[in-house]
Amino acid sequence: MTKKELIDAIASKTGSGKADAERAIGALIEVISDALKKGDSISLPGFGSFEIRERAARTGRNPKTGEELAIAAAKVPAFRPGSALKAAVNGDKGKDGNTRKG
Repeated sequence: MTKKELIDAIASKTGSGKADAERAIGALIEVISDALKKGDSISLPGFGSFEIRERAARTGRNPKTGEELAIAAAKVPAFRPGSALKAAVNGDKGKDGNTRKG
């Protein structure tokens, strides 16, 4: 799904205009990005959480030449899905006995 398709789907589900849906998605992305930049995590119960993980420095290889090169340590954004999202993706049944699908 592209960003445009996501905007269309949000507008359709909420009954709002595409411009409102685009602003809402843009604001969500900005808020998540700003929180992660500050080192905060964001938890959306049932959906998942966004967090920053530390990746240690390591040695890699240039695939063309085989030459070793140093890869610096880095902070990387990560998403950990919640149990309800995992269940929905796998078609598992929830507590209410209904199959959870999108």
